Amino acid sequence: MISFLVDKLHDAHFMTMLLAAIAVSATAYTLIMPLFAGEALSKRMKAVASERERIRARERERLNKSEKVTLRQTPKQIVSKVVEDFNLGKWLAQEAARDKLIQAGYRGHAPYVTFLFFRLVSPILLFVAAILYVFVISHMQKSFPIKIGICIGAAYFGLQAPMLFLKNAISKRQLSIKRAFPDALDLLLICIESGMSIEAAFRRVSIEIATQSVALAEEFTLTTAELSYLQDRKVAYENLARRTGVEGVKSVCLALQQSERYGTPLGQSLRVMAQENRDMRMNEAEKKAAALPPKLTVPMILFFLPVLFVVILGPTGIKIAAMQ
Repeated sequence: MISFLVDKLHDAHFMTMLLAAIAVSATAYTLIMPLFAGEALSKRMKAVASERERIRARERERLNKSEKVTLRQTPKQIVSKVVEDFNLGKWLAQEAARDKLIQAGYRGHAPYVTFLFFRLVSPILLFVAAILYVFVISHMQKSFPIKIGICIGAAYFGLQAPMLFLKNAISKRQLSIKRAFPDALDLLLICIESGMSIEAAFRRVSIEIATQSVALAEEFTLTTAELSYLQDRKVAYENLARRTGVEGVKSVCLALQQSERYGTPLGQSLRVMAQENRDMRMNEAEKKAAALPPKLTVPMILFFLPVLFVVILGPTGIKIAAMQ
């Protein structure tokens, strides 16, 4: 069985077919997943509603110490047991990881426990898999130190894999927020200038912006709940800036804090910041467009020009070969 797998891995025709099947599957997945965006939206909004209920219950508990709150999401039993038995909260705990989980949209204690679990399990699994492949399956003709180095590199990659996953999730979520935030500021400005309170404005904008950015709708809904139930409204704005990690959101939250503290007019500040965020979005698009020609140089040389030469010179070569 092992020899059969090794032969298949070294079979160029089989690997070409396998890579083609993976590419077709990835293309089909990319085309089909947008059809399920509505279901993802409903699930995320239900999760936000649950978080809002948790905030409400926590504030009620603070006012009434006798009330017990059990709305927090609990991790799976086996994951929690592994984390507790190995005391991973002491050895692998990172405060930065908590903030990154929140920025990626994973709130509560359960995602943090799951993160610690994978920080322990993934390097072990990849290290064992690398040992099996290097020493048992492939029979690599390399020296022993190189083989050990490959295994250690696989274990290090497994240790960093959860953080890479978080960074990827954060970048995607922040990109969604950046794209929708200028429009959300315009809607927020319209609501405030029409006479709505800041809580009602956040609530209304969260409903309207959900079709464009689920992540931003989440954050606005949580901010509405915190503005309603926290004693200090400044904390709600600080939490919004910390959860998103976007510079534009941080500047708006700072303006909202100053407006709450000094009573400055909010409409003009929101109008200016909406224009600034829109300009920032346009500048990023222009930077990507300007960086496109240098990036296309190498693919043009490697893929387009040889094909172009074959198309142009091919008939001439065929005629010359036929004349001889």
